[in-house]
Order: sequence, then structure tokens, then C-alpha cells
Amino acid sequence: MAKFDLKIKARKMRSKGASVKEIAKKLGISKSTCSLWVRDIILSIHQLEKLRERAIKGGERGRLKGALMQKQRRLDIIKQWEKNGVRELCSLSKRDLYIAGIALYWAEGCKKNRGTQVFNSDPELIKLMVGWFRIFFGIKTEDIKARVGLNEAHKSREEIVKKYWSKITGIPLNQFTKTSFKKVKNKKIYKNFNDHYGTLSISILKPTKYCYRILGLIKGLSQAGSRLVSRGVS
Repeated sequence: MAKFDLKIKARKMRSKGASVKEIAKKLGISKSTCSLWVRDIILSIHQLEKLRERAIKGGERGRLKGALMQKQRRLDIIKQWEKNGVRELCSLSKRDLYIAGIALYWAEGCKKNRGTQVFNSDPELIKLMVGWFRIFFGIKTEDIKARVGLNEAHKSREEIVKKYWSKITGIPLNQFTKTSFKKVKNKKIYKNFNDHYGTLSISILKPTKYCYRILGLIKGLSQAGSRLVSRGVS
């Protein structure tokens, strides 16, 4: 974990505006290693000016400002398309939700060993699928088991993470099975360590009948979609 802690310290120092050389010297690591660890951290113009106060040129400052403006424009475009998406799908019908759930299960659900299970890290997707099982299959909360998948670096946060997913899904903590801790050779650096909640799998008890039904629905969606695509959808 010593190397993991050094990475965290290096990233914190870089976020505050420290140079790669300064960080490397302070932590006793090579500049190449430091550069690799912090290469995705974008410094502000003020931080860059502080690092290069005698060397920065007017043209370079202009390019930096331009890059930041371009990034902001990109964020504005993304936000606008999100608004458009919400407006376009605000009147989703029950049948639309039914088909959306089939498609999501097709992509993210268990399709082998007669299991009925969905696994994902997106809380909104998990929440939607729990509701989908309840609405269209009559599955009760007490018939759903949950299991957290978490990087071992977050072992100390296990109970916090489980409570987070319990609140999202409405599944009581006593229905959570043993957490799956993932051991990785290279420790992953999390930008917001305390905002990481791993993944969650939700499994239906006595799943076989639901599994067969869902597989049938996936087959139906596949064939219907293929026919539409082959004809061309106007």
C-alpha cells in the first residue's frame, strides 16, 4: 500500500499546483513515475502561471485560455443535449419502460446458468432494473439479494458502501451477501476516493422461470429489431 499512498500524495500535490520536479523530489520518486501518475490532472491558468511565472509568454497564455474556453463550450454542449434528452423522453410509456428493461438486461444481465442477475456500477441503472423486476415480474424486495463488488483499497468503507446501495435500491442490508473484494496488482487511483461505491449485482431468488422468460423477451426484441433495421426505420 506504500506505493498507493505515494500516488495519492502525488496527485494531491499536483492538484494544488506543485510541479512534477517538486513532487518527485519531495516524495523520493522518479520524475517519469510522477509524470505518469499525475498526467490526467489539468492545472488552472493561475497554477501554470505560478509554475512558469518567468517563462510563460503571452501567446502561450492565450492558448491556455482558449483550451479552457473550448472545454467549457464542450461541457455546455453536453449539458444542452442532456436537457434535450430529458425533454424528448419525459413521456415514457409503461411499454417503453418494459422494452428498455429488456434491452438493459440483454446488455448487462446474466444470460447463462439459469440465473437472473444484473451487475453494474451505475446507481441509476441498478435502481431502474430493481423497479423493472418489481413492476413487470411482481418480484418482491425480500426475493432480491444484493452483492457489492469493491476494490480492496476501499475495504475500510465496506459498510458505508453497502448502506449507499441499500438506500439506492431499497434492499435491506440483511439481504446483502458477502462483499467481493477485488485484488489488483496495480492499485487504482480514485480522484474522489470517498465517492467511489464499486459495483452492485442484484440477484433474484428462484430465478429459473424468470430467466427463461427474459431470454425469450430478448429473442423477441432481437428479431423484431432486426426486421425493422432490415426494412429501414423511417
